[in-house]
Amino acid sequence: MSGVHKYPTISFRISPRERKEIEAKIFVSGMKKKDYFVRSCIYNHVCVVGKKENVYQIVEKLQEMQNRIGELAGQVKVEKPEITAEEIRELQESYEDMLKAILWMLDGAKYLWQGKEKSPDSGNC
Repeated sequence: MSGVHKYPTISFRISPRERKEIEAKIFVSGMKKKDYFVRSCIYNHVCVVGKKENVYQIVEKLQEMQNRIGELAGQVKVEKPEITAEEIRELQESYEDMLKAILWMLDGAKYLWQGKEKSPDSGNC
């Protein structure tokens, strides 16, 4: 039967800001949203193990951010910015979310270069 699901849906409301933060963490985790939410709800944390594909996606996102910042810097130098203060604030929040999520993921993986089995303080593993 179409439209009939075997399992019930769980939903909740969040602010646009919270959504951006969550989506940044989901992006760097490389998980499907469903898997991320289930692990987060059941275990109160999400352990992220970086894969080559995830790292490439993160690098691409960082390159996009770098290019956009370069464009903005060029506009400011010629004193003809084509961006509003609101757009700058949105970019700042978006970039901050992405960088926080990347640092969160790296904190959970620091055992790889510190020689410990896992990172107990990270909240990520």
